[in-house]
Amino acid sequence: MKPFVIGIAGGTGSGKTTIAQRIAGAVDDADVALIEHDSYYRDLSHLNEEQRQGVNFDHPDALDTELLVAHLGRLRSGSAVEIPSYDFATHTRRSEAQRLAPKPLVLVEGILVLADARLRAAFDLKIYVDTDADVRILRRLQRDIEERGRSFESVREQYNATVRPMHLMFVEPSKRWADVIVPEGGENRAAVELVVGKVQSVLSGR
Repeated sequence: MKPFVIGIAGGTGSGKTTIAQRIAGAVDDADVALIEHDSYYRDLSHLNEEQRQGVNFDHPDALDTELLVAHLGRLRSGSAVEIPSYDFATHTRRSEAQRLAPKPLVLVEGILVLADARLRAAFDLKIYVDTDADVRILRRLQRDIEERGRSFESVREQYNATVRPMHLMFVEPSKRWADVIVPEGGENRAAVELVVGKVQSVLSGR
């Protein structure tokens, strides 16, 4: 049985993960897998620390999307894959990886998952989470400082230098490819329930 694959995009801090978790929570744990596009950041171990800090992590080129597309193809064909484990403090890949077996439902979330035609072609359902910029930047600050060991100054500088420009260039325009647009992220319970109903209907019919 081929998996039903959903792509969930939206700006940084828009609530993509919350949406993904609510969809996943509506089905049996054994039937769903969540893949984060962020896990596929390219390994920068060949660069020194100063060079790594100069990389635009909000540009599509920073991500090994080719590998993600290949992994989705393998999952569809019934083969397990090894999801990379990324260290955001050093911008390198860890030696260990997460083995993922094929599941009936696969959720793929990330700011740029609808910006790449190869990924869009791999999705059965495409969702864009549309949340106001002021809400998103506050969430981004909290995540990067608390979870990724960043300073306030570095987050602010990155937001102005790359996050906002790349959002306007790549992320926001990708909304046009979405099958479903969810305003205000996980707070929009009606939209989440509609998506969950669709997923449950698809899985029950298989």
